[in-house]
Amino acid sequence: MTTPRSVQRLQQTLSHVQPAPGGLKWSHVEGPSTPELLDITLGELLTLQALQYGDYECLVFPWTGARWTYTDLKEETDRLARGLLAMGVQRGDRVGVMAGNCEQYISLFFAAARVGAILVVLNNTYTPSDLYYALNHSGCRFLFMTPRIGRHNLEDMLAELGPTPKQRGASKDLEEIIILRNTYQDFTSYKDVIARGSLHAAHVLQDREAELRSSDVCNLQFTSGSTGSPKAAMLTHSNLVNNSRFIGDRMKLTSFDILCCPPPLFHCFGLVLGMLAVVTHGSKIVFPSETFDPRAVLHAVSDEKCTALHGVPTMFEAILSIPKPSEFDTSNLRTGIIAGAPVPRPLMKRLFEELNMTEYTSSYGLTEASPTCFNAFTTDSIHTRLTTVGKVLPHARAKIIDAQGNIVPIGERGELCMAGYQLMKGYWNNAERTAEALTTDSEGTVWLNTGDEASFDEQGYCTITGRFKDIIIRGKSHLRREHLSPRDRRATDCPRINRACLRHRHPRPEIRRSGGRVHPIGPRQSRPTDETLRTWTRETLGRHKAPQYVFVFGQEGIPSTIPVTGSGKVRKVELRQLAVRALAGRAERAAQA
Repeated sequence: MTTPRSVQRLQQTLSHVQPAPGGLKWSHVEGPSTPELLDITLGELLTLQALQYGDYECLVFPWTGARWTYTDLKEETDRLARGLLAMGVQRGDRVGVMAGNCEQYISLFFAAARVGAILVVLNNTYTPSDLYYALNHSGCRFLFMTPRIGRHNLEDMLAELGPTPKQRGASKDLEEIIILRNTYQDFTSYKDVIARGSLHAAHVLQDREAELRSSDVCNLQFTSGSTGSPKAAMLTHSNLVNNSRFIGDRMKLTSFDILCCPPPLFHCFGLVLGMLAVVTHGSKIVFPSETFDPRAVLHAVSDEKCTALHGVPTMFEAILSIPKPSEFDTSNLRTGIIAGAPVPRPLMKRLFEELNMTEYTSSYGLTEASPTCFNAFTTDSIHTRLTTVGKVLPHARAKIIDAQGNIVPIGERGELCMAGYQLMKGYWNNAERTAEALTTDSEGTVWLNTGDEASFDEQGYCTITGRFKDIIIRGKSHLRREHLSPRDRRATDCPRINRACLRHRHPRPEIRRSGGRVHPIGPRQSRPTDETLRTWTRETLGRHKAPQYVFVFGQEGIPSTIPVTGSGKVRKVELRQLAVRALAGRAERAAQA
């Protein structure tokens, strides 16, 4: 039975003004209604910030030597936008980009937005088949890319696509490929595009910008694909401007802050939580390297006197695992966002002690929500930041529902659903999956079904307890059935485990929901026996969470490193496949013995 909407609204209003004794009763929260939402485009945002912070440094790329002020970024974007108009880019055209973190990536992002194009950001670890799928699915007319991204060689892809339209059998809509940095063979270069626009009058760009609205789609973000085929979320100017603004607010960013941002620009983490959060606050952002390099991060933090640092837990683990440079200085570092996975307690302790990140914030979001939904405050207690993802952002609503769609009481687990300005317009050319993700209630409110399991406490703090695709149900009898989540594991609390991942044995959902067997897979330190791990798990986490099978990375044909996506998330499908192959190998060896 759902709580009447009028009662829910009253409860939420009272909780912001004066929390009632006992706090919230139902799992429904609303963010503050202030500050007001901005009704501007990305181009208008850049123009406003260039007027206010013109001489302030905005972008720093140590690996290229670029140091752009807000005025530099605005002027470069002007030139590139006129070049896009000269190429015939129309409002709503798709323009793709596949490159590492560089200054031209950001100027292209704003230039495409200013001419009304939809920028399709492509994962820089895509295989040729991934790239061709993304180009064809989105219908890109133009593609900006580089021959290499870090150690990733894209020359074969360029050869397949070819410099002339007749050669482009791999992508039916692609008209031209532009090399984003420097030059390569006979392909059009970034500078060529700017040269084309030099003859266009300034008013041509102004006329185009006058046609645009904040509700226009400006960005296609492909989901990471860690659990299946990627889909392209349609994000608007309003989605990105406002979400990034509220993220910066939670971090207490000012024009004096300097953010070091290792995450890639093709992902919402680097693009929205990083670059746009900085631009909306007149701050400075430092991208240490083309692709993630922990040594470059340490140098950037120290040399640029950064006050904030972003990353997923795997990035921070890599950063902390290498020797610090001489005269390493973290005295200015105070905050940052850790997202993408839970933060193990030992990692949190090292962030405090070794990086001085006493005001770090935890965050939760997904591409379809632009992306951030919940974010901690810098003033939250350590326990709160470690165990929750904070409170819902302004102008957003969240609820937790059971299998019948009813809002559950506070403290109970269920599926997290989001509503508000930040929801995508849908998946590009995928009405079926859009209908699955976005539902409209009886009051006309559109809700995003996140697929994540969560719970709220009485103060409205959210804890993500798992993903429904990953929930493990052990026990064949309903009387003995246990619901487990990989996030419940806390296996890294074991002193002999550095990192652990949990997967269910069976890849088929219908099998996964009966009598499962859990597989923690962790890097080898001093190899504990399987029974030692089972005993520790039974005593620390409970008997029902003890694993039946244990594998170690670097043994039994399993790679020495955990497979992750380009944004640092664990590739869950690949992890399951590794465990299945290792089990098959064990069975074969047992049969031969």
